[in-house]
Amino acid sequence: MSDEVQPGYVRVRLDLSYDGTLFSGWAKQAGGRRTVQGEIEDALRTVTRSKDVTYELTVAGRTDAGVHARGQVAHVDLPEALWAEHREKLLKRLAGRLPKDVRVWSLRETPAAFNARFAALWRRYVYRVGDRPGGVDPLLRNHVLWHDWELDVAAMDAAAKSLVGEHDFAAYAKKREGATTIREILDFGVRRRPDGVVEIEVRADAFCHNQVRSMVGALLFVGDGHRGVEWPRKVLDTGVRDSAVHVVRPQGLTLEEVGYPADELLAARIKEARNRRSLPAAGP
Repeated sequence: MSDEVQPGYVRVRLDLSYDGTLFSGWAKQAGGRRTVQGEIEDALRTVTRSKDVTYELTVAGRTDAGVHARGQVAHVDLPEALWAEHREKLLKRLAGRLPKDVRVWSLRETPAAFNARFAALWRRYVYRVGDRPGGVDPLLRNHVLWHDWELDVAAMDAAAKSLVGEHDFAAYAKKREGATTIREILDFGVRRRPDGVVEIEVRADAFCHNQVRSMVGALLFVGDGHRGVEWPRKVLDTGVRDSAVHVVRPQGLTLEEVGYPADELLAARIKEARNRRSLPAAGP
């Protein structure tokens, strides 16, 4: 998809949230599966009375089936006349048309250089786990994974810290043809909330497919004593998938926030994000 806004159109940013439990992920799919993108585009077409025209969304992070979002960001290019006609009432009309498990919180015109995906500086995810012997609070069951071993949060946090920095995360990623697995983790930590739920929080410039859930799987093995604190970093350094690293279930994962640069830095950020990355060559 082009970064350029076509003449006669304006670029509009959407800030949104959704409960991913009953969605087959963000992206539209063949076969009529229910997706977040499909629901929003259908609602947008209906409330703007656009009939057979679909205004396609570009999103910051394409979440998988069952994954939630509290701070997702997308953009859409709308005809200037349509935006002028509907902008004041569009948010409320979308609230009346969208299903209850997806909400758009704001709609605002952006600079033409804005791109929800490529202009993002970082994405922040939190994975939530419960390790109480009796299980997870039923009211949290769609957002917290139950792990039936007590977790050592300090050990998990130390293991998480060992993965911070720019690395090739091939050992924790589902490889995609032509795509690099080099990413930079900016922050990675583990804490226990007062109610006992363990939160694994990671912020990075971008993530590979299944990367977060794979890293969480490795940390859980450290937390329950099946592996030592050094093991997740050893897996990373091998550069290949380890059969002991499990991709945990999606319901514990939430995209919490996406960060962007100042408007005058958008174009430079997009150019940087599109460059294929490589790691510096190892010294002698």
